[in-house]
Amino acid sequence: MCLINFQFKQHPKYKLVFAANRDEFYGRRAREATFWEDHPNILAGRDLSQMGTWLGVTKSGRFAALTNFRDPSLPETGKISRGALVRDYLASTLPPEKFLQVLEPDAYIGFNVLLGDTEKLYYFNNIQQEITEVPTGTHGLSNHFLNTPWPKVIKGKTYLEEYLVSTNEADPDELFKILLDSEQAPAPHLPITGVGLEFERMLSPIFIKSPEYGTRSATVLLMDYENNITFAERTYEKGEFAGQKIFRFQADTV
Repeated sequence: MCLINFQFKQHPKYKLVFAANRDEFYGRRAREATFWEDHPNILAGRDLSQMGTWLGVTKSGRFAALTNFRDPSLPETGKISRGALVRDYLASTLPPEKFLQVLEPDAYIGFNVLLGDTEKLYYFNNIQQEITEVPTGTHGLSNHFLNTPWPKVIKGKTYLEEYLVSTNEADPDELFKILLDSEQAPAPHLPITGVGLEFERMLSPIFIKSPEYGTRSATVLLMDYENNITFAERTYEKGEFAGQKIFRFQADTV
């Protein structure tokens, strides 16, 4: 993922409302969300290069999502694909905090990860390497630390909070509309991450579209206080809508 906006245990109906975009080079092959043949408990999209994933949920309500940490000064290679981290957590039975405690963070290129279950949610990155339990509220995560005030993080959090205050029943279609905002940030508001002004401007919208790189998929996940889960994914081909899948089930926490 490259932008995640979510609200945790603040809405009267939903313990988790999650809306995120995955940005990637168009040439990198991926499979749309489905329950995996090799791990039937996992619902996720799949990177067909390394067979990991950027986001997923399980039938028991385990949840994980990943973003890259944008810093060209960091090493460009790691021993393990970052997508394997999400896959391995979803396939594990370890509690999220324990999984992070035994993780080898330096085996991966720079990342942020959100890991949770039906009760708790944790944030971790391998730059600061501190395990943080996510507090109640509305949060945003792009390619820096949790709630770093990049323009699209601020905009996404604001849109999400304003919408959820106005409704008792979240509509995935309305959340997908938030994820379609393609307005670039003004140059004075752009972050400086070492990739140059032109690239910073191209990466600044919530929804990215460029000749070779852009938003490939958008995901909305809702989990209510009875652990009913809605997982909706929309896919895009070079910025144009290509399809949608929606899954609904109740997490089996027994």
